[in-house]
Amino acid sequence: MSAPVSVKIAKTAPTSATAIAVTACSDRLGKIPGVRKAALTRAGFTGAVGTSLVLNDGESTRVLLGLGPSDSAGAAQLRTAAAVFARSVSSHRKVAFEFPTQSDLPELDHEDGVRAVTEGLILGSYSFDIYKPKAAEKPRTDSATIAVAEELTAARSAAQRGTATAEAVCFARDLVNEPGGSLTPTVFADRAAERAREVGLTAEIMGEDEILALGLGGLIAVNLGSEEPARFLKLTYEPAAELTDSLADGPSTVALVGKGITFDSGGLSLKPAESMMEMKCDMAGAAAVIGAMTALASLGVAVRVISFTPMTDNMTGGKAQRPGDVYTARNGTTVEVLNTDAEGRLVLAEALVLACEEEPAAVIDLATLTGACMVALGTKIAGLMGNDKEFSEKVAQAAAAAGERVWELPLPSDYRKSLDSSVADLKNIGSGRMGGAMTAGLFLQEFVQEGTPWVHLDIAGPAFLDAPDGEYPKGGTGFGVRTLLQLLETWSEAPES
Repeated sequence: MSAPVSVKIAKTAPTSATAIAVTACSDRLGKIPGVRKAALTRAGFTGAVGTSLVLNDGESTRVLLGLGPSDSAGAAQLRTAAAVFARSVSSHRKVAFEFPTQSDLPELDHEDGVRAVTEGLILGSYSFDIYKPKAAEKPRTDSATIAVAEELTAARSAAQRGTATAEAVCFARDLVNEPGGSLTPTVFADRAAERAREVGLTAEIMGEDEILALGLGGLIAVNLGSEEPARFLKLTYEPAAELTDSLADGPSTVALVGKGITFDSGGLSLKPAESMMEMKCDMAGAAAVIGAMTALASLGVAVRVISFTPMTDNMTGGKAQRPGDVYTARNGTTVEVLNTDAEGRLVLAEALVLACEEEPAAVIDLATLTGACMVALGTKIAGLMGNDKEFSEKVAQAAAAAGERVWELPLPSDYRKSLDSSVADLKNIGSGRMGGAMTAGLFLQEFVQEGTPWVHLDIAGPAFLDAPDGEYPKGGTGFGVRTLLQLLETWSEAPES
């Protein structure tokens, strides 16, 4: 990616800014200084969320950004507007965003709004151009100022938090966008560990010998067909002492798990060519987890966090597992693999077992797991499943506050029997094509220790897009990073085990 945009806070837009953003609510189009409502109507500008209108007077560019109705305009709408603005003025070196006043949006939380605009400006200006050297020759935005009329100190703090969050998302995007042939499991683990250590995390990379010694049967089984050795990355964040001194029993531990399939051919249950084109993104769950981990220190998260990300590709080599093969997982469960393209749950299961051995307060996993979830919810909404109602609600609330859309799906106990195998404890797919997202969730639940609150996020849809949408670019979106950070920043409100 190009260097992230530097976001600054000032009372007024600098004279050096050649493009300025002005927000507009759909029910207040007649109150925009210097612009007549009739002119906006003729131009077709309605003020709806995500809409924009460029006004060029020859010396500078003004961009009107729709926020929708004023009574529902908030941080999410501002984030989208800022991203649309950043994308539309990407050739301007210095830009400014006029933050709405309290009279414009009286219900808006000022700090939440500034943080959202900061995130939007950085996320909207994102580009992955490492393989497009000519792109570096084009002028790009390097500085964005948010013009805030009041509470500058609070605004600067909010902008710093927004920057930390957005840069974590962009790191996850970079990992997802990297081709599977260059982001091998070894490169993935090394790159993630290097970034983690730079921000003060402890990083442990487990190679083939360690994976074998740990008995991670699912990861070993998926990796059999590959020439690239598997890796397993464990990151640990310890909060600073001043954040936890008041806790008599010390900080809780939260475990994050992410699927890290660096390329998915489907194995011997081979995918069609068209379905394989975007399979470099099959490690987006691991990328989101790793991205979130890199921002914890900057955000002052007061909970201990450990992440577990198994990494391998799923290939068709001569030693690849065959449909009908059986392996033994770390917890002793035997699994009959009837479809080698249902491999993500195999590696996730091993990571869930290891995560639960840490006796965490809760576990949350992210994975581009099933096409069935995309059929159910489309490409903009992730599926949420879990074993603890309170924790599931907390994750859903965190996602809503972060501006990422999730929808809860059930884990019906009577569907569990579809995973029964005649030759092993479990089979890795259900009976028939129906309910695939839920049977995958039920499979994972078998590897979660009883009594441990757990949520599974199937991000197959929103992790990788064909076209830009609001703050999300084409390609890797970094979906899930903001939800995880929102959840962990507000952990005092989350359930204890």
